[in-house]
Amino acid sequence: MALKDAYPAIHCIFANDGPDALQKLTAHTSFIPSLIFIDMNMPFMDGMQCLQEIKKLQHLKSVPVYMYSTSGDSAVVNSVKKAGALGFIVKPPSIKKLTETLSEILHHHKLISL
Repeated sequence: MALKDAYPAIHCIFANDGPDALQKLTAHTSFIPSLIFIDMNMPFMDGMQCLQEIKKLQHLKSVPVYMYSTSGDSAVVNSVKKAGALGFIVKPPSIKKLTETLSEILHHHKLISL
């Protein structure tokens, strides 16, 4: 919802959990998303495991990955960045703030202009 608010024309593909995300990302090697957002707390496979699996995939190695969680523990942030995440988003208290954060990320990657 926040991504659609940030940029209504965006095409989002959602996954219910880590294995579902990996299946969608590996079904066709020609599919290369502009950005990947991973929740740290997913069922069946946590965000760090999902990130590590994504970074093993040749066709996705250069795709910017952003992790997000309700906690911004510095040790966790450092470990996901070492594992290949470009950034870490602490889930803000409002959808408006999340939309602003996502707009900044989309703008940074030249996917939208502010």
